[in-house]
Amino acid sequence: MEIVIPVEDVNGLNSRLSQHFGRAPYFTVVELDENGKVLNLQIVPNKSEHFGGMGKPPEIILNLRPNAVVTCGMGPRALGMFQNANIAVLQANKNIVKDLIDAYKRDELVELTEGCHHAKHR
Repeated sequence: MEIVIPVEDVNGLNSRLSQHFGRAPYFTVVELDENGKVLNLQIVPNKSEHFGGMGKPPEIILNLRPNAVVTCGMGPRALGMFQNANIAVLQANKNIVKDLIDAYKRDELVELTEGCHHAKHR
C-alpha cells in the first residue's frame, strides 16, 4: 500500500501537510505493509510546471502508482485524473504526515468526491 501526501517540507513523518495540492513543494510517499507498519518513506520534489518543470502534479503522482492520495483538497481535473486511475483521494484531517498515516490506518479519512471550487485549474 502506497500513500502520497503533498507536504511543505522534508521532515519525513513529521513533514507538514501542504494546504495547496498542486503547489506543494514536495510529495511524501509512504509505503505500508499489510499490518499498517511503515516500510519505506520517500520525499519526491514537485517538478511540475508549477515549479518550472514539466507536466501537471497529478501526472507526477500517477507515475508513482499510489493506492491513495491524502490531501486537503484539489481541483476537479486533478480529482478526475485520480478517480479515472482508481486511486482513492482522501480528505486530510490532520496536518502532520505521521498523524495522517495513523488516521488512515484507523479508517478515519473520508473520500474526497468533488474538487475545490476555488481551484485555478478546473
